[in-house]
Amino acid sequence: MSARDKLIVALDLPSAEAGLRMAEQLRGRVGMFKVGLENFTAEGPVLVRFLVAVGEKVFLDLKLHDIPNTVRAAARQAAQLGVQMFNVHASGGRKMMEAALAGAHEGSAGRGAGLRPLVLAVTVLTSLAGEDLTELGISGSAEEAVVRLARLAQQVGLDGVVASPREVAALRQALGPGFTIVTPGIRPASAATDDQARIATPGSAIRAGADYLVVGRPITEAPGPGAAADAIVAEMENALRPA
Repeated sequence: MSARDKLIVALDLPSAEAGLRMAEQLRGRVGMFKVGLENFTAEGPVLVRFLVAVGEKVFLDLKLHDIPNTVRAAARQAAQLGVQMFNVHASGGRKMMEAALAGAHEGSAGRGAGLRPLVLAVTVLTSLAGEDLTELGISGSAEEAVVRLARLAQQVGLDGVVASPREVAALRQALGPGFTIVTPGIRPASAATDDQARIATPGSAIRAGADYLVVGRPITEAPGPGAAADAIVAEMENALRPA
C-alpha cells in the first residue's frame, strides 16, 4: 500500500456541497475520505453515496454506540452504503461489537468475498488527556486503556482500532502486524494542535506502525488543500523508506 493510499482526509464540513468541493480538489491525491457526524447529521448519506458512486473509498466515522440490536441495524446500513470502513465505540462492550460485525456481514451479503467493510473500534478519543480519563473513572494511563479496549476488539473479531498516534507503537506490539490501526490526531510540525490532546506528525505515526492516517483541518483549511495533502504524503513516503 502506497503512502497516498494510507492518507484519509476528514471531510468534516457543514454540507454535502462543501464536502464535494473539497473532495474534487483532492481526488487522486489521497486514498480515502472520512465522512463524520457533522456532515452526516446535516445531510444524511448524500456525500457518502456520491463518493462511493464515483469510485472513492469512504471511512464512515459515526462512532456507533448503542444497544446491540440498534448497532447491528446501523452497521447493516453502513455496509449497504458501500463504505470501506466504519467504526463503533469499544466501550460499548463485547456484545455490541459482535452485533456490529454481524450487521456488517449482513449488509455485505451478495457483494462477493472481501467486500465487507472493515469494522474498527474507537478506543480513547484523541481529545482526552489523563485528567479527563480520571474524571470519567477510567483507571491507568491512556495507553493502558487503549490497549485494554483494543485487545477486547481483537478478541471479538473486529478488523482494527482507531487510536491516537501516541499509542500506535504499544498497540502494534500488543496486537501484532495483521490488526489495522487508523490514527487521527495527525498534525504536521507547523500546524496548530486545535482540540487534539494526543497528537503526532505524519512521519512519526507511520514509523510507529499506523496503517492509515486521518488528517482534517491541516489539509481542508489550508490555502491550497492539494499542496497540503501532497506535502503530507511526501512526509509519509519518506517514513516508509527503509532506514
